[in-house]
Amino acid sequence: MSDEPDEELELTSALVPLFVIANGGSLPPEHAYERTALVSASEGAAASVRTLSPEARQVLDLVMDGFLSVAEVAAHTHLPLGVVRILLAQMEDSGLIVVRKPVPRAERVDRDVLNAVLDGLRARFGA
Repeated sequence: MSDEPDEELELTSALVPLFVIANGGSLPPEHAYERTALVSASEGAAASVRTLSPEARQVLDLVMDGFLSVAEVAAHTHLPLGVVRILLAQMEDSGLIVVRKPVPRAERVDRDVLNAVLDGLRARFGA
């Protein structure tokens, strides 16, 4: 045996398991916190920052001055999307954040209707 120090060991897993970060919470329904839903802090959220977990505090700091999508929050915190969704659900239940659902995609319009409108505009304004 030599007295040389061993090579530094790399950590291959997170120090804190994800279920601890999520406080044992279950995953909310997929439609509740879609990737494109916008998250912002509620007005009185700054007062309860001291009582939050480090991860929830980081999320609150990110959305304090504006809006971020759920996917952006996950990217900035380096947490899996499912864990972020659980944190957001817990924070929304506590009144710390407000989540705005994404605007639904517009329905496809009938091509015949669009052509009729275009023909009417051409007849009216001549083009």
